[in-house]
Amino acid sequence: MSSPGSPVTVIGAGIVGLACARWLQRGGHDVTVVDPVAPGESCSFGNAGIISTSSVTPLAMPGTLAKLPGWLIDPKGPLVVRWPYLPRAMPWLLRLLAASRRSRIPAIADALRALNAPSLDAFSELLGRADFADLIRQDGVISAYESVAALDADAEVWAMRKARGALFERVEGAALRDLEPAINPLIPCAMFVQDTAHTINPLRMAKTLAARFLGDGGVIVENRVTRIECGEQGPRTLHLDGGAAHPVEVLVIAAGAWSRRLSSPLGSTPPLEAERGYHVTIAEAGIALKRPVSLASRGFYATPMELGLRIAGTVEFGGLDAPPDYRRADILLDHGRFLFPGLRDGGVSRWMGCRPSMPDSLPVIGRSPHYERLYYAFGHGHLGLTEGAITGKLIAELIAGKPTSIDIDPYRIDRF
Repeated sequence: MSSPGSPVTVIGAGIVGLACARWLQRGGHDVTVVDPVAPGESCSFGNAGIISTSSVTPLAMPGTLAKLPGWLIDPKGPLVVRWPYLPRAMPWLLRLLAASRRSRIPAIADALRALNAPSLDAFSELLGRADFADLIRQDGVISAYESVAALDADAEVWAMRKARGALFERVEGAALRDLEPAINPLIPCAMFVQDTAHTINPLRMAKTLAARFLGDGGVIVENRVTRIECGEQGPRTLHLDGGAAHPVEVLVIAAGAWSRRLSSPLGSTPPLEAERGYHVTIAEAGIALKRPVSLASRGFYATPMELGLRIAGTVEFGGLDAPPDYRRADILLDHGRFLFPGLRDGGVSRWMGCRPSMPDSLPVIGRSPHYERLYYAFGHGHLGLTEGAITGKLIAELIAGKPTSIDIDPYRIDRF
């Protein structure tokens, strides 16, 4: 527990770190954010923009093991492992498969629902009514399928979502085209999920939070943490590039895929993997979408944004330091052309970022088991945007010594 006005340092200026900083600031703390890049310009820059309040499905489900070999040998499939990296990725992949056991799925789904259900309310409170209305659209999403059999094969997934309160309906043929005329007429069916939203610009959302934070007296230090020096109660000094040092009273590590490197010397080594994702953003796409559309079998979303149409997704394992393989982005463009036959590719930009992913699809949120003044907020995988605002609220409640809005035991760092 930290008294109001006491200083808190947050490592990480993505959407999660900024939400932590803003909630802490609103609670009366003096907050400094440290990150080597400007706010929102790492993984938060390039996501698909989806705020999925009803998402409860873990990354791996029963049956994933049977699909894995086919994915690995398909160069255009939703999952790629760079072969030199496979030995390093294998322990994480084995834990992923362990988390997909049928006995574990209900508890994971319940924990995802608890975290995701209040996400829009948390964003509304954090951003304020005007910025929320400016940045977020609540028009649902469409999850399209290439065959009726493929949708029927996902019956368990949709039953899980329905049992936990999701709002959706099956649409076929003309009804699907009425929702989004640009969709390929060869696509026979989809689920229209009503209780999902999206942002029209993830970077501008992050910049808006950063501007509010700075305007209310927050400090952002653009530098890289090279070492964390600890005392008996926890971190006391951040050593930065160039020899600078930053004193610490309370520390929050919210550094996304880089959080394992920071937490390991502090006694906690979570099974965090850099799950690399790509996007293409098409400034002049030549089609109009009202809402995001995904193609379930190919693992991507196409989201209408103010900068154009963004097609984002797929999974690549290659570590934090390997250079991007933009052929993965070009594959997304090919998938987009299939889903939307009228798609033009005027003004295409490509991007790669590293999702911070845990094998059980649940983030790490909570206090360190080793130090009283050290807190963790990372590992949100594909749901970083969805879970950003509520994660920040939970961290602020913890540091203030208040009861948390939801039970955070499923997200503790020592659960493995």
